[in-house]
This record gives sequence, C-alpha cells and structure tokens, in this order.
Amino acid sequence: MAGTEKRPYRSVWQDFDDLMAEMESRFQSMLGGISSRGEEVRGRMMPSIRADFRVDVRDHEDEVIVVADLPGVEKESVNVRLLDPHHLEISSVRSGAAEEHVEDFYVRERTYGTMSRMVVLPVEVTDQNSAASFKNGVLEVRMRKAPTEVGTSIPIE
Repeated sequence: MAGTEKRPYRSVWQDFDDLMAEMESRFQSMLGGISSRGEEVRGRMMPSIRADFRVDVRDHEDEVIVVADLPGVEKESVNVRLLDPHHLEISSVRSGAAEEHVEDFYVRERTYGTMSRMVVLPVEVTDQNSAASFKNGVLEVRMRKAPTEVGTSIPIE
C-alpha cells in the first residue's frame, strides 16, 4: 500500500480489500506463485486433512514402480487395481478408536475412513508378473512395462 494515496470518498472496507490483496500477493510470491485459493499449499503441507496419501512413481528400466505411504493402515485393508495400462488405483481403509471423544482434542489432523488415489502411470504397463508388497505402512507396486513393437510391417498388395 506504500505510495497509494487516500481518496476522500473511499470506504474503510475498500482500504481493507486493498491491504488484503497486497498481503495475498506477497504471500504468493514467497511461496513461488501458488494458486490464490491455496489448494496446492494445503495439498502439499497438510495431506492428512484431505485424507490423501503421497506416492512416488518411477519409470525404471523395464518396469514402473509405485511407492505409497499409508501410515496407520493394515495390509488387509489395502486394495490395488490396475484399471487400464495407464492408471493404477490404490485404496485403503484406516480405522480408528471409536470411543475417542471429540471434545478432548486440542488438535486433530489424523483422519480415519476410506482413502483412494488414482495414479497416472508414465508408460503402458501390464499386470503380468506384477508384484506388490506392504511393510511398515509403505506399499510398493512393481509392474512390467507393456511390450512395444519396434516398427510394423506393411503388407504389399
């Protein structure tokens, strides 16, 4: 607001709106131009509030490797499905203690219930020779890349 003049007929609310716009602009520039609604900030800094989980996807030699963090989830409640050659769905259920009283909490960020994530794969994969493992809340799925033809024959008539 430095350098702006007060106009005689501006309301206090217009000044307040200008101040808020400048604060938002400075905040965004500090965070590298993240969206004005802050969706990306909340997504990166507080995934638990969105009941989301993080994944790493690697395109490694002849396979694609997906690693997902599923803290507090039991192996039996994890479901992995290859929907098509480019999409993997990971879902799970995290159950919590039902008798916890809401009024006792000062901060409550851990969520319980169903979590699901659709992972876009970098290349086509096949479910043949795929394998998944789950240890200490970390799911690892290894899928073989689908074979690709190098060149095609053109029939001569």
